[in-house]
Amino acid sequence: MEPLNQKSLERAVSQKALQMGSSFPCQICVVGFLCGVCLTSLFLATLTSFGTFEFGGFSFSTISEGASAENSSSEIISMVAGTNCSFKPIIRTGRIVDSLRSEEMINNESVSLLYSAWSALLTESESGESDDLQRLGVSTSRVPNAPHLENCKLKTQVNERLDKRAENETYPPWTSWKGLLAKYPAAATNEHQATSEGAYAPWITGSDEENYPLTRKVQRDIWMHQHPLNCRDPSVKFLVADWERLPGFGIGAQIAGMCGLLAIAINEKRVLVTNYYNRADHDGCKDSSRSSWSCYFFPETSQECRDRAFELMGSEEAWKKGTIKAKESYNSKQIWAGPTPRTWGDPWSHLQPTTDINGSLVAYHRKMDRRWWRAQAVRYLMRFQTEYTCGLLNVARHTAFGKEAANMVVTTFEGKWPKDATVDRRSDIEEFVWSSHKPWMPRPLLSMHVRMGDKACEMKVVEFEEYMGLAGRIRKRFPQLKSVWLSTEMQEVIDKSRSYRHWDFYYTNVTRQVGNMTMATYETSLGRETSTNYPLVNFLMASEADFFVGALGSTWCFLIDGMRNTGGKVMAGYLSVNKDRFW
Repeated sequence: MEPLNQKSLERAVSQKALQMGSSFPCQICVVGFLCGVCLTSLFLATLTSFGTFEFGGFSFSTISEGASAENSSSEIISMVAGTNCSFKPIIRTGRIVDSLRSEEMINNESVSLLYSAWSALLTESESGESDDLQRLGVSTSRVPNAPHLENCKLKTQVNERLDKRAENETYPPWTSWKGLLAKYPAAATNEHQATSEGAYAPWITGSDEENYPLTRKVQRDIWMHQHPLNCRDPSVKFLVADWERLPGFGIGAQIAGMCGLLAIAINEKRVLVTNYYNRADHDGCKDSSRSSWSCYFFPETSQECRDRAFELMGSEEAWKKGTIKAKESYNSKQIWAGPTPRTWGDPWSHLQPTTDINGSLVAYHRKMDRRWWRAQAVRYLMRFQTEYTCGLLNVARHTAFGKEAANMVVTTFEGKWPKDATVDRRSDIEEFVWSSHKPWMPRPLLSMHVRMGDKACEMKVVEFEEYMGLAGRIRKRFPQLKSVWLSTEMQEVIDKSRSYRHWDFYYTNVTRQVGNMTMATYETSLGRETSTNYPLVNFLMASEADFFVGALGSTWCFLIDGMRNTGGKVMAGYLSVNKDRFW
């Protein structure tokens, strides 16, 4: 009986369990339990294929170096498929991951190829054919436009037209039609263009409020002063000056000295003619531009006036009458601390306080007139870059930003470049309108010039960390800022920049100082061409950046500030680690 009763009891319990198991709440619990087991198995299986990392005191795994990225998704899929639960969304995700990785690999190849194609075009021969491009197996017609590069030849042609008068005209063709639009067929009639009389200089960007007071008017007036209608008119007088070349004079000091000579020329109603420029005395500057400022920037006056000035230098009578003077006619005080031209009143008294030193805006200092004038003078002297300088900037931008630009362009094609993608003929709006836009850079971009070395004898020198502290202040207000164009002569600064993981630093690839040496010794070690080209590239990149951090105690930073404040960037502000020693 006992066995029978035992069986009856087991049968009753089993029947009861079956009834309970068939209920809906129980089914939910069971399904939930099984899914939990499935997910746990998936999680543990995934982790065991990865390398170790710690979280909260426990060891977990991350992707190991031994496992390839291409295999990781397929391994996960195999693990999931090996369990009793079929989890199709994860399998589909795995396939998408594989597809994305495969496409990324193809895109990486396309990016590298496009970057190399642009590099080849930068170094193409004068014949217009590039051997490097042929070796890459890419035709010129299939290479898309490089957004970070400029057409230097075309740009120079446009600027040459803007830097001289048309025949029988009083003013240059400074009209309301910008850039290449002047070459648009409708421009030939000149019916729709504003008159050049009263037009402002085309090299000034931004409104009056975005530049130093009267910048647009002053730039126009300086150009008119430096380009008289008739250079052979007996009333036209000249000041001929070599660029300073005393030992220890850097590029900044040379430019500052020429700014002083331009002030003297305007005060005495003379046309300034610059002569020998030692920093352009190298093989990169060809033909007549060798040893001349015109290797890098457009000349300060017309060729007619230059010819007339050099002709008068051989005339004893012209020297006696004072028609011609040289730099040696003036002492250093007149050149470096002479009176600022008062032709335009005292616009420096209206400078907007946008310079920050030690957390406070500088509303007034003793040399506001000099700061305003040097800004106007350096802007005029650098108003238009030559084709050579434009090419230097193209190389610098391509080296720094080229792969980013290539990645952007490749991702815009529907197919795979260059196999499937086609490059359409440029439309009129691309040719005549968008061509006037400045080349692409990762923005917002902060330029930082860290001056150390032998500058301690002239100003308070601070460590790189203090510069980065100011950069951090800008970033708090503009959190999207992460790109820094870093210029410095010290290798120590470049090394320290690598510890700032949340910033992207760009800089020219040049040998830098290790330890203490004078700037003159350092420049000699680089050679004349490199020691001139790379600082000028940094200077022009700084003038185009969205923000700037520097040291106003440095003449170089002082001049960068002037270029920015006459380039539409007054309201970007200037954060300086120190102040000019004469303030």
